[in-house]
Amino acid sequence: MTKVVRTRVEFEGSVSEELALVQGEDAEPWAQGEELVIVGHPQRRVEGIAKVTGRARYTHDLRLPGMLHARMLRSPYPRARVRRVDPSKALALPGVRSVLHRFNAPKAAFRGEETIFREEVRFVGDEVAAVCADSEAIAEEALALISVDYEVLPHVVDLEEAIDEASPRIDEHGNVHDADRHERGDVRKAFKEADAVVEATYRTATQMHNSFETHGAVAVWDGDMLTVHESTQHIFGVRRGLQAALRIPYGRIRVVCDHMGGGFGSKGGVGKYSIVAALFARELGTPVRCVLDRHEENLAAGNRSATLQKVRIAAKGGRINAIAHDSWSNAGQGRWIADPTGPTKSLYDVPNVLTRSYRVLANTGSLAAFRAPGYVEGTFALECAIDELADRIGIDPLALRRLHAASDRDPISGLRYSLKRLVDCYDIGAQEIGWSRRRPKGLRASAPGLRRGLGMASQIWSGGGTPPAYATVHLNPDGTAVVRIGTQDIGTGTRTIVAQICAEALGIAMADVRVEIGDTDSPYAPISAGSLTVASIGPAIRLAAMDARDQLLDVAAGILEVSKAELRVEGGAVVSRGARTPIAKVFEELQNYTVIGKGARLPNSEELVLKTFGAHFAEVEVDPRTGEVVVDRVVAVHDVGRIVNPLTARSQVEGGVIQALGFALSEERVVDRPTGRVMTPGFESYKVPTVKDVPKIVVRFVDAPDTCANNTGTKGLGEPPIIPTAAAVANAVANALGIRVRTLPLTPQRVLDAVEAAPAAKGGEADRRGDRRS
Repeated sequence: MTKVVRTRVEFEGSVSEELALVQGEDAEPWAQGEELVIVGHPQRRVEGIAKVTGRARYTHDLRLPGMLHARMLRSPYPRARVRRVDPSKALALPGVRSVLHRFNAPKAAFRGEETIFREEVRFVGDEVAAVCADSEAIAEEALALISVDYEVLPHVVDLEEAIDEASPRIDEHGNVHDADRHERGDVRKAFKEADAVVEATYRTATQMHNSFETHGAVAVWDGDMLTVHESTQHIFGVRRGLQAALRIPYGRIRVVCDHMGGGFGSKGGVGKYSIVAALFARELGTPVRCVLDRHEENLAAGNRSATLQKVRIAAKGGRINAIAHDSWSNAGQGRWIADPTGPTKSLYDVPNVLTRSYRVLANTGSLAAFRAPGYVEGTFALECAIDELADRIGIDPLALRRLHAASDRDPISGLRYSLKRLVDCYDIGAQEIGWSRRRPKGLRASAPGLRRGLGMASQIWSGGGTPPAYATVHLNPDGTAVVRIGTQDIGTGTRTIVAQICAEALGIAMADVRVEIGDTDSPYAPISAGSLTVASIGPAIRLAAMDARDQLLDVAAGILEVSKAELRVEGGAVVSRGARTPIAKVFEELQNYTVIGKGARLPNSEELVLKTFGAHFAEVEVDPRTGEVVVDRVVAVHDVGRIVNPLTARSQVEGGVIQALGFALSEERVVDRPTGRVMTPGFESYKVPTVKDVPKIVVRFVDAPDTCANNTGTKGLGEPPIIPTAAAVANAVANALGIRVRTLPLTPQRVLDAVEAAPAAKGGEADRRGDRRS
């Protein structure tokens, strides 16, 4: 029987109550210590050979007969009104098929607006027009032939300038918008009664996603049926966006994503390129490809917001007694913000907390979700402030955190956590890094003139998964199976996880499971973001496989004339009293009999809060003469429930740490304030970590199944590994130098500036009083 219930859903730090369908009964969770054959064991990626041999097909690889190419004309101004568009010269160029702009494009709803080409362009790179031509080269040439009359308007691109009331207003309600406020206890009284108070201002830069496969889509119409091949984290989200833009039924839209080369949160729905490709393809009756180049990717494909954060933190009786955290985030033209105060509200058991976050508009490209949006930036500020407070009151920073990390209840809701092993993460990480070596003035360095230090930081994030998610498992007469679910593998190893859970629950070999994903013609699955995937789809897949197995045993009981209760499926055979009958043998006389198992993800408990926890420890060496920071080692420990595949899980953590090191040390979008132009549009000027920059990364898991979370005991791992690394590195640098650099990334120039501004550091002692912009 199906019934409707309310369920608590957390996605990227935002908690909501939503309706959910309860369809069927859940299975008992796999328990701690349960002997599993496939799940929990290292398995090589099922698509690994296809990828290394080049057979895996990405959206960028797709070339269809008669395919045309679309390119976007982008605004050269950060803010201007488009008065006129004259495409006549472009249309006269041989090979140009069509041009779309705001005066001739059909209405196509996009993110709350009725058109994809606005009257007022709002950042350098905003879309003005699109060209479709026989080749990319011709389309690119045609862009330069389009004549546009702009009325240039006042603009502001810098976060702190946009906050200033004297800056141009780019919204009728102003540039600064309230986003979130949280308060508990009596913060004012707590600060007044405190033994010690630290106040500091922290800044983080805009970070770019820089997925290796840029955003793009290929659209094909077959009569009134639209198929879009897209590099996306959410095939159903793209379908929903296309339906809203084109106003055609869902049943006439199919979205496919076979393989995709990274998204990190930026590919969560339909893009203007998707709609443009679909419009041109419908108009011209042939496939159209619209793919962004690297320069466009760094203009118009999203980013992690720059932030300004002010933290005030107090201690009383050797414990943290109060925290006040104000944050301003540069959303560009975004309509939301990723809240950096999330960790402050939820990570530690602190009685008095006040947080306020603000969305700041500017004439830059919109933010997009970026691997733990808000929490990476906010954890840097919070965890650095805690270290500064620990130094002030003369306590080991890890010991101070332990005092506030043991509570089994969420400090916001008061509900109990389904499972929390943060203290275990501390124990494992401290042992691995050798935390007992840490001294307030740093460690002995490897050479004269260098400084060495240790630092750490904690992590909290969601990852409990959510309904709806549906799966089917088709059991073939030869004992092989096909599992279908409308998720997508964004490079994390989802295909392998799907095969593992299906094979384990069904009782067959992994090699006998074929995984079909990345197609909206499959049963629905949610976005691959917010660390949702395995905890959302895993339980549905297990139930579908169990349903198929149950039907198989019904058949076997009749064929073998044995009670169903005496049968089980193991190693591709039906087993009873020591006798083994291969599945193919069971079906010998029923060749056309089809077993189709179905499974649906059930709602989360209303009485529990599902969170992931972790701790990272970093050891660094700093040269105060050059400002160079070298990360020698990172120890990453995570509590994320059951680890389905230790091999791919370790890869996830290593990738998150490396991406976080870029945020900590080198990655920074630079925008020219007078012109609004991005000065770091490619890998030549925007420094992402390379193999040369990667330190030794030690990965450890608590690996305790969360049996209260879902029937697989799993939680998400995609985002937790990026959250605490930058803070741990910054704290290690402070421990090494005896001074605090409060702006990320920790470039050599910023480190040098901090050293020059703190003469006491040359003697090894820090001036930790007050705030310093560095």
